[in-house]
Amino acid sequence: MSLVNLAHVCSHLQNASKARLGLTSIPVSKLHVNLLIALQREGFVSSVTLGGTTPPKPFFLQSVSAPEDTDALAQRLQSEPWAAYPRPESAKSTQTAQIPEVSVPENPARRRLWLGLKYWNNEPVLRHMQLVSKPTRRIWLTSEDLGKISRTRQSSFVRGLTHPGECMFLTTDRGVLEARECVERRVGGMALCRTW
Repeated sequence: MSLVNLAHVCSHLQNASKARLGLTSIPVSKLHVNLLIALQREGFVSSVTLGGTTPPKPFFLQSVSAPEDTDALAQRLQSEPWAAYPRPESAKSTQTAQIPEVSVPENPARRRLWLGLKYWNNEPVLRHMQLVSKPTRRIWLTSEDLGKISRTRQSSFVRGLTHPGECMFLTTDRGVLEARECVERRVGGMALCRTW
């Protein structure tokens, strides 16, 4: 795991949000994919799409459906719960009709992760993103340490989460998780970055 590349990603995302970009891309790695999915789960990024050197089509970036569609789907699944598990032949026909092909290059060096950045009241949602562990000094935290940090106290050379909406992401044996989720699951790990 290269924390040097993660440092580049952190500074790139911070600069892209300050520059008010709607779409940006970063190189693909397993750590980047897991971290960005965690960022999307926490609401800092609107979409994460695998693609090539050119941006994907806009309909791939619209990951959030309309509330009316969600309500209609929920009502249909309540009356027909078996519709949540389509048969393979019907799934293939609906996928080919609705989802066009994404052009992902064969060469892994040319693959990029395209990210949709979020803004609220003309301000970027992701304002700051910085590393906690450095390439020369990796910081491992237990669930007790994370409990102190999530309650705004300092623990193990790491200051507490004091900004509103601040999140700290860790790599654990269960994937990349947010600090409060690690406390709930009682797992520790290596601190990656903090965002607010």
